[in-house]
Amino acid sequence: MVKTGKNFDLGMPFDKDGPFLPGGFRINPVHVMTFLPSDTARAPDGMVSADDMVIMGLQAATQWDSLAHVGYGGLFYNNAPAGSVNNIGGATRNSFAKAVEHLISRGVLLDIARLKGVDRLEDSYEITSADLSAAEERQGVKVESGDILLLRTGSYQWFLEGDKAHFMGNEPGPGLDSCRWLYEREVAALALDNWACEVWPSPIAGGSIPFHQVTIRDMGLTLGEMFNFEGLAADCEEDGIWECLFCAPGLKVTGSVGSPITPMALK
Repeated sequence: MVKTGKNFDLGMPFDKDGPFLPGGFRINPVHVMTFLPSDTARAPDGMVSADDMVIMGLQAATQWDSLAHVGYGGLFYNNAPAGSVNNIGGATRNSFAKAVEHLISRGVLLDIARLKGVDRLEDSYEITSADLSAAEERQGVKVESGDILLLRTGSYQWFLEGDKAHFMGNEPGPGLDSCRWLYEREVAALALDNWACEVWPSPIAGGSIPFHQVTIRDMGLTLGEMFNFEGLAADCEEDGIWECLFCAPGLKVTGSVGSPITPMALK
């Protein structure tokens, strides 16, 4: 996949200015210095050093969902009972740590916003299987078995513009219509540039996040959220090459149901 050496950082900064608004169930990362140069200023040889820590949820910015993140009917993927996630062991089954080695692959970017001739899709637009196939045809690329699909809606621009309330509000994304397309193509993981990785609110009456429920519990599909595809998409549109070496292993946190990442695309 790597021909020119161009690389693109697809991640969101991990800092206090992250995407989450006050009062929610997630907080933005808190960076704290635990050791300062002044603490070592009296070292005999003049050495100074520093150390720090971060307090945050594992899904506080650009991140992967593990197969223990969402399910329904009391079950997660592969019939793991809801009780397999607990305070003692975390995710005792379907931990994200099991997926780390599998998240380097051929990445394919499908730009649905450019397909529709807009900078960003309108709020709550549902991406369908027909849209995915049409984007392939426009771009001259084919999503194949084992690929990691990068799906651009343009929604990340709201975050770049500082409008976090809009970024975290109603959003375009795939719905249940696209699930069979992803299943038949044997997509290994799916990453989006929005906060929920699916159309929000759900067009399914009474549904919460049905796309998550089907793709994670029934298909075993790793989902990624809050990716920045703006630079990569512009480059792909310019050179007509929509595939890359995609690298986003994540953190091997035992028993985790998600992981922060700084994903990279190399062309």
